[in-house]
Amino acid sequence: MTEAIGLPALEQALDALTARVLSLRETTSSYPADPRSTLDAALAELDTARELLDAALRELRRAPRRSGERENGSQRELKLLRQVFKTFPVPVAVLDGSGVIRRISAETSRMLGSPAGYLIGRSFPLFVDVSRRAAFRSHLTAVQQSGQTATFQTRLAHQGRAHTVQLALVRLTMPGEPHAMTGVVILPLEAQVAEAPPGPAERSDAALILASARRQELLSRMTRLLLDEESLRQPVTVTRAARLLSAETADWVIADVVRDGSPRRACVFGPSDRPVSDLIRLVEGLSPLTAPLIAHVLTGGSGVVHEMVEDESLLGGAGDGRPPLLRVMGAGSVLCVPIEGEDGPAGALTLVRSRDREPFTLADLGLMQEIGAHVGLALRVRRSFRDRSEAAEALRTSVVPRSLPDIPGFEAAAIYHAGSSSVGAEFYDVFPVADGWGFALGGAAGRGEEAASVSAMVRNGLRVLGVWEPDPGQALRKLNQALSVQHSGMFVMALAGFVKGRRIRLSSAGHHPAALLRPDGTVRFTAGGGVPLGISPEGETYDEELTLASGQTLLFYSDGLVTSRNDQGEAYGEIRLADVLARCVSQSPAAVVKTVEEDRHAFSGGRVWDEIVILALRVV
Repeated sequence: MTEAIGLPALEQALDALTARVLSLRETTSSYPADPRSTLDAALAELDTARELLDAALRELRRAPRRSGERENGSQRELKLLRQVFKTFPVPVAVLDGSGVIRRISAETSRMLGSPAGYLIGRSFPLFVDVSRRAAFRSHLTAVQQSGQTATFQTRLAHQGRAHTVQLALVRLTMPGEPHAMTGVVILPLEAQVAEAPPGPAERSDAALILASARRQELLSRMTRLLLDEESLRQPVTVTRAARLLSAETADWVIADVVRDGSPRRACVFGPSDRPVSDLIRLVEGLSPLTAPLIAHVLTGGSGVVHEMVEDESLLGGAGDGRPPLLRVMGAGSVLCVPIEGEDGPAGALTLVRSRDREPFTLADLGLMQEIGAHVGLALRVRRSFRDRSEAAEALRTSVVPRSLPDIPGFEAAAIYHAGSSSVGAEFYDVFPVADGWGFALGGAAGRGEEAASVSAMVRNGLRVLGVWEPDPGQALRKLNQALSVQHSGMFVMALAGFVKGRRIRLSSAGHHPAALLRPDGTVRFTAGGGVPLGISPEGETYDEELTLASGQTLLFYSDGLVTSRNDQGEAYGEIRLADVLARCVSQSPAAVVKTVEEDRHAFSGGRVWDEIVILALRVV
């Protein structure tokens, strides 16, 4: 077909080609086990389609020069072009000199899964398989320069669709265009559809609602993840967020954070179904600032989405003269959003999707910006939680010793439960005093940091006064005067004892009595009583002196033990405590406190409403 054939003959030839291609498609569907003959025929039709395209262009060039037809020449040209692109049964695209799509047929739009308005203006090589992209550009340049037709086999991918195709490239001289174009006729040889989602303009209202619901579900899951206790206690916020995004919405996720003013790579997740461990390690070792896209976001830029990756250098190179990272990743689309901090970006989340998946859209960008804000907020909450936890730990150590010292002639053990409060107001201690050892137990009436600070003052005050004051009752009364003068508004129930040899002098300021376990299994309680510290300057303590024999155990306990309740609302009480202690004859203090706590745990169903302190001293 070397001469122009006229519009009627061209239209007739196109109709015949359409019928033959339709027949080939039906044959392929009916006889899938014998594709070879159908493929040979399809390749022959590709040559026919290319010749028809050449004929159409010759007709276009010839039409304006016909005498008497100059007036309606332009209309005939447009009609012919519209006819070609409307009825051509084989996918056809027209590219400019740089490979950008200028015109596209309806069949091409259907095959790629996006409307013509979305595809026009895109670079056609971006649809070509990464491994064949450079070769395609070389063929494109050769066709433009030599004018000779070239064929090229490759794989096209877009919107979840992947096609193995045979391309025919031919140089075109288009009316009204100053530079030569390139026509690309596409013959699909094989197609793989991975979900094959519809293009952006083709989605129904139901599909759009479903996509929106999925984004909302991802945001909800992310929020629950970031509020999880582990995310607050451990430095895993960014890693857990990136792992979820990698599993749900991207092939690659790169998370960067700003620490001490410098961007650092936090984690990298790649496709789980591909051997990419070496590439992951390489990306982990790169500086975030070597990636122009990430550097832009980290330096205060807003989030960015590239629905189709046209600049493969957006994430920089793999180093040592290797290809750009996006090419190595097989990227089709990429987005990057900031992790919002108080004074600018606290990091960045970069997501990459491969070319055979649906590309990121503006809706995805909006979702990821929201997630970036949530991750930033979670980081700030965790920082505040950590600071408060450290402060709480400092207060806790001011009321509860890390370990108990050795007391000559005695064994000691203790158990402490903070209850529902992060900062406890109960205290216990064992410490040296003049000519012996002292111990103390008690707690301020209240919760939180203020109550803990008052308890810490009493505990430390007893340590200081015990160096000069031989009487624990006198030490407690001096502390009572100090609390009364300061008008803290809190009172403290306390019990203190000073040990000299086997003699123990006890003093109680409104505290529960101690329980004395004898070797014969009998249990008696000390007197206890007195007035809590801080209520009145003339506070009263109840003093008692004991001389312990070998094998005897003194058990001290807080109010939280005996007031623990079961499902029927019954209190644990001192009678049950005495029964449990009677079964602990000859046991070590560690075994005694453990037995009491296990019994209380079983009684109350594991619930702890108030702080619990149990301290046991046994004469060896």
